[in-house]
Amino acid sequence: MLRYTNHFETKTLDPFTLEKGYEAVRYEASSGDVGYYHLPLSSIALVEELQNLYRDIDRRFNTIAIIGIGGSSLGIKAIERLLRPSTPNAKKLIYLENSDPITIMHEMKQIDKFRTLFVVISKSGGTVETLSIFKRLIVSFELPLQDSEQIYVVSDDASPLAQFADENHLRRFVIPSNVGGRFSVLSAVGMVPLTLAGFDTFMILKGAQAFLERFWNREEEHMLQKAAFYVTHSEQYPMNVLFAYSDTFEEFGKWVVQIWGESLGKRNRVGSRVGLTPISLIGSVDQHSFLQLIMEGPLNKTVTFMHIESSEEHLMIPELSLSHLEKSDFVNGKSFNDLINAQCRATIQSVLQSGVCVDEIAWKQIDEASVGELILYYELLTSLSGALLEINTYDQPGVEVGKQILQGYFQKG
Repeated sequence: MLRYTNHFETKTLDPFTLEKGYEAVRYEASSGDVGYYHLPLSSIALVEELQNLYRDIDRRFNTIAIIGIGGSSLGIKAIERLLRPSTPNAKKLIYLENSDPITIMHEMKQIDKFRTLFVVISKSGGTVETLSIFKRLIVSFELPLQDSEQIYVVSDDASPLAQFADENHLRRFVIPSNVGGRFSVLSAVGMVPLTLAGFDTFMILKGAQAFLERFWNREEEHMLQKAAFYVTHSEQYPMNVLFAYSDTFEEFGKWVVQIWGESLGKRNRVGSRVGLTPISLIGSVDQHSFLQLIMEGPLNKTVTFMHIESSEEHLMIPELSLSHLEKSDFVNGKSFNDLINAQCRATIQSVLQSGVCVDEIAWKQIDEASVGELILYYELLTSLSGALLEINTYDQPGVEVGKQILQGYFQKG
């Protein structure tokens, strides 16, 4: 479990606003219109199916290549980065996401054709980056398509990619139609590659479901308070900073930026532009870059600090004093975990003193259940904020405009 602390004032929040947010997401869940609420339970059967495939996959493949972008890759990368240190024997995961030829070539050089399982992920089944890279892989590695046991497809049930998979008799997994791409990591999108790679996805789902049940039972009121504070103060504090004190949170921060930015940057029901801008930082590195702006720049940001109280790595700073460098000797004999946590505490204290609104998420340690909990936490926080902003949290019309313009470029050419 994680420990959540809101350091900002909550007593002045309107109780009606809290109830409005809670009832809105409860309706979304009960209506069936938004499906991610049900994934922690409904994906259990999928994980069991994948576990039955695992022995054969483990014998044949040592690498899984994930062809997908955005919601089809960011959540997977976030979970892998968090759990890789405690699951070192999991299969290698290679991500082919962006249409950058330099990166595509680099990742392709890491692929052993005969020892790699290719997982193609696209909710719509028409993502141009994903399909273009898939075509490149087929040609470069001369991949057979018909009845291939080396290519898996994850997509909506009736998408063009699903139809392609069925026509070629490829193994196919379905993303529920009521689950949006950026909310899909606990569906087949994440469960297929992570389970087959050897991660304990059952415990991820269990952690997510436990948190969800506590939320429905009104045992996680801090999250309602946070969403209400963010939205009612959105004009004063339009930017939300996630300041995470571990490099293992880097990919998670990118996932948060997507789910927060793409969900909440919208026009509301009266046509006004609304939104909360996500910013992801890593401590202590970004103490040496962005912290100055937080401390003495405009008071227009809230900051969420996240840190790990106990690390499995007990790496010590030596009792070594170097000539002319004695100024740093005050940490000699301490662990690096002690140092980074002290840096986080000191930064929290200094930021609070500067008048910035702060909340804190503390991990006892990184494990599968806690990862599942944090995934659900940010999905729920996004839904609560979207409901209070009075927007459609689950569409992305602004993104679609650019896709139409792109297609026009090539049709003209």
